[in-house]
Order: sequence, then structure tokens, then C-alpha cells
Amino acid sequence: MKLTVAEKIITQHLVHGTLERGSDISLKIDQTLTQDSTGTMAYLQFESMDIPKVKTKRSVAYIDHNMLQAGPENADDHLYIQNIAKKHGIYFSKPGNGICHQVHLERFGVPGETLLGSDSHTPTAGGIGMLAIGAGGLDVAVAMAGGEYHITMPHIVKVELRGKLPLGSSSKDIILEVLRRCTVKGGVNKIFEYCGDGLKYLTVPERATITNMGAELGATTSIFPSDEITFEFLQAQGREDDFIEIKSDEGAVYDEELIIYLNELNPLAACPHSPDNIVPVNELLKIKVSQVAIGSCTNSSYLDLMKVAEILKDKTVKEDVSLVISPGSRQVLNMLSENGALSSLISAGARILECACGPCIGMGQAPNTDGVSLRTFNRNFKGRCGTTSADVYLVSPEVAAVSALTGYITSPEEFMNDVHVTIPKKFKINDNLIVPPAENGDAIRVVRGPNIKPVPKTSMLSNTLKGASLIKVEDNITTDHIMPSNAKLLPFRSNIPYLSNYCLTPCDEEFPKRAIEHGGGFIIGGWNYGQGSSREHAALAPLYLGIKGVIAKSFARIHEQNLINNGILPLCFENEADYDEMDMMDEIIIDNLLDQIDSSVIIAKNITKNKDFKLLLHVSPRQKSMLLSGGLLNLIKNSK
Repeated sequence: MKLTVAEKIITQHLVHGTLERGSDISLKIDQTLTQDSTGTMAYLQFESMDIPKVKTKRSVAYIDHNMLQAGPENADDHLYIQNIAKKHGIYFSKPGNGICHQVHLERFGVPGETLLGSDSHTPTAGGIGMLAIGAGGLDVAVAMAGGEYHITMPHIVKVELRGKLPLGSSSKDIILEVLRRCTVKGGVNKIFEYCGDGLKYLTVPERATITNMGAELGATTSIFPSDEITFEFLQAQGREDDFIEIKSDEGAVYDEELIIYLNELNPLAACPHSPDNIVPVNELLKIKVSQVAIGSCTNSSYLDLMKVAEILKDKTVKEDVSLVISPGSRQVLNMLSENGALSSLISAGARILECACGPCIGMGQAPNTDGVSLRTFNRNFKGRCGTTSADVYLVSPEVAAVSALTGYITSPEEFMNDVHVTIPKKFKINDNLIVPPAENGDAIRVVRGPNIKPVPKTSMLSNTLKGASLIKVEDNITTDHIMPSNAKLLPFRSNIPYLSNYCLTPCDEEFPKRAIEHGGGFIIGGWNYGQGSSREHAALAPLYLGIKGVIAKSFARIHEQNLINNGILPLCFENEADYDEMDMMDEIIIDNLLDQIDSSVIIAKNITKNKDFKLLLHVSPRQKSMLLSGGLLNLIKNSK
């Protein structure tokens, strides 16, 4: 049988199931990663399983999101995670060491292995040939405890890259082109696998930019083969022993195919307020820019920032533009410092931020009112930047740097003639901010700050669910809408009771109060409900507020699984017209649910409208058991 790259890795890690598309499979997980925004809850869940030491080949806990320490909450969470990591066999990347995906690519990623991360951009490691998947924290906790990861066997999309990028275009433009063609919901239950003669011109960091933003497609993951380019990167990181070659077999069969002619690709931009709202940069040239932000897990590599430094060298940022730069890792920052590039950035007028997610996650650097912010990030959802009235455009580092000089969105071609950057033969290696686990974990005392609250408890599924439709929202509602992650709220990621006061408030400020007054109920959603981050807080906060089910036209993959993990029914309208007829505060009842759950069709009644309607429950037998038990933790406890 001729296999693709993804199929080869899946086959090697298959615990249950087959490669039949749409079937239920489970995978052995080699590595996990967490970050501090999702990590505290993941480790609280891991602790509840009473496992003394993780059973993966390697698990790493990163601190890169909640870096602003305006109160004790973030520092308390950092200390808790460090204690847990030391005690249970997990490597701990200290604050300042860098963004999880950039550091994992540099120091831990291994071609051919599986990686599960409690961050939706975990597929970044697909750039080095890993099968890397983003998931909710509970799924990652289960993997650390030795459990397999369950998914639907994805369809595999072949993306053939032909030719070579022209001057001024970059790997960011490749993924923006894929998003233009496929949209933010076009990748659900798919793996995007890249191939073609154009690969030989793309370094591992450039490949990682593409796999990183594959998350915006809603894809299960994206992956590149592991080839001579991969070897050169690992060798430069002093990790050549981790290399194995993984290429698709000649004649391997794919489910879909895309061809991108790189030589025809011009600089692109994602316009407000969605990563798939793509237009050529040349159509935006008259737009005045007030802020430029360069960095994030998408574009903060040494290669990216060296290009920016060469563009800015001996020049000055426009006086009415604020330029901020977040290096992706301490390795990147160290090397920029030693070769003089950091001086070029500072001299041009850039403000250098911590090696962290920073503005991308809404942790500072909010634009001015009605401002235009050019960002090299991966998401531009309305309000995510911290300023609801701002317009955020997603562009390459080249476009961002040049635009910072001109003050307007500018295509970079004429600025690129003197930019010559290559991957170094040797990266600077200094892992002294990575703390190894203790040899004797029993001796470690775990310290919990007062802001760290228990995981909300769930109960077994009732035979009758009844409640009001507490809110009705539109298509493409993101996890940023469901559970905002701005700088004011991020410190409370381990305190679900507090966070629940802000659940869905970007859509309706009265929703939390209404949910409490009515003892919970239902959420009504449109297409692609829950796109964006893997944060399971978007399920835990509704759970705390008594939400019994979410009824939508369709769900984003990770959020749907997070709902199931926490015992909340993800139900889809069989007939879209029923969404149109549903009003807020309609009373809904589902009778005989325990019998109906064995069927894929569930009959519900809109009591207010006196009308029955059909709902679809797309779940596996295991997921049904989870829902009946009241969630994954209950299922695990009941099976012991």
C-alpha cells in the first residue's frame, strides 16, 4: 500500500482503528506540550488521575502566555506548573525562554513522532515532520497519563508547491493563499500535507509558518516531509541524531489536491476580521497604519527577524507608527544580540518585547481607538487585539517591516534587493531556562495559589434536558467570543467561577447573568461554532453556568471535543431553517434522551413555538459513553 507522510506516522502510532476515512481511530502520543494559559487546568485534571509520572517519551510545560505580572495570579500559576512539572516527570520552560511552538521546534521536535498540545497552534511542529495536533487540556492530560488520543481518521489534502517564491513573497503568503481557497472551515477533519519541487526552497521555520496557520483552516493538522532540509535544521540545533527521513511513497493516493505555483504568488494580507479574508497587498496601499507588531508563534523565528533587521537597518520607523517586536525564543534574541541585528531593530525605533505570545493573545500592546494594526500573527478576530474598534491585518514580516517605514500598507518588493538571510550553520544552544524533572518526584511539594480553583464537576446525563435558548449567535463564533482572553482575564485562567462572569459577553453582556437566573439552558449557534483556540475554558465556563447543550449548524473540531469532554451535548441542526425559526428564550426540551442518544438523530421540541425539530449528534461510541458519564474525567474514574 502506497502511503502519504501522515499515513505513515499514523500507521506507526495506531492503537485502534484503520486508515479508513471518517472512521474512529486512536493514536499513541509520544510528546505533549502545554502552555500556562491552558496548562493549569490541564495539570489539575492530570492530578485527579493519580498518575505519579507522565508516560510519554517527553512532555514539556511552557510559560509564554500569561507573562504580565500585575498581580500574584500569573506568578502563582507559574509556580504551580513548575512544581507539578518537577514532580511528575515534565520538562519546564521558564518565563523568558520563549513561545512554546518556536522552542519546541528548536529543542524538542522529532520527525515521525506524535505531539499533542493544549494549544491550537501545536501543528507548528508539522514543519519538522511531526504529526502534531492541538487539543483541549483534558485530552493532553489523558495522553500524559498514558492514554491514547481519539480522533476521526482525517481526509488528507495534497498541497503541491511548484516553483520558487518571487522576491518580496514569503511562506506566510503560501498559507494565506491556502486560506483564501479553502476558508476557515474548509479544513475540518483534514490533514494538509505539503509536497512538490518548491519544498527545496523552504526552510524548517518557513514550513512551520505554514503548518502553524493551518490551524486557521480548522484542520486536524498540517505536515511537511522530513528531508535534507529538516536534517540541516536539526544539525544546526545540535540534534542531528533526532533526524529520520519521512517522505510519501511514489503513487500515494490523496483525497483532495491543491496546486500552488509559487512564482505567481504575490504578497497577501488577511483583512479584518478573519484569517481567510484575503486580498493582495497591492490592493491596500492607501491604508494608513498606526501600529505594526512582529512576532508570535507564526513569524518570530531567527530567519524572520533577521529579514526585518536588514529591512530596517540604518532607517527609522515612521513617526506616527508604533513598532513592537516579540522574538520567538531566547535563542533568537540571543543570536540577534550577538550579531548586531538587535541594535538595528532598536536603532530604527522598534520596541523589543519579551520572548512570549504578547500582543497575539491580547496580553498588552492594544492598538489605539479605530487604529490600523499590521501583525505577523495568525488571528485577527474582532477585539482579540484588545481594541474592539481596531482593524487588524495579517501580513508577512517583510510587509510589516516595510510598512512600519512608510506608514502605509506597502508591498516590499523594492526593499528586498539587499536582504540576504539564510539559516545559520549553527544555532546558539543554551538550555539553562529549561528545568528538567526531579529524579524523586515524591519529594516535591506542590504549591497552589489562592486563585487556583478546582475543575468544575459534572454529572451523568439526564433522561430529560429542558431549558431556554439563552443566546443566539451567528456563524464563525470563536473561542475568543465564548471565553475572552485579554490581558485583564488571562490571569484568571485557573479560576473558572470568576471567568464565567465574562462568558460570551462580547456577543451579549447579559449572557452570564441570564444563564445563572435560569439555571442554565442552551446556546444556539451558526456555522463553525467554536473556531480558533483550543482553550477548554470555552467549554468549562458554559459548564459552570449550567449549559446543557450547544445547538449549532456545525462545530469546529477542537471545541466540539472539548464540549464532549465536559459532558455538554454538541448538537447540529438537521435542517438549517430551524436555526432561523429559533428565537432567544424559546423553551427547548429533549425527552427520552438516554434512548435517543444511541441514534444519530435526536428529536427536540421548541415548546414556545410548539414545534418538533431534529438534531444530529455526530459522536463515536466512546464519545457517547463520555456524554452518558458526564464527561471524560467521570468516564475514566468510573472505569477504574
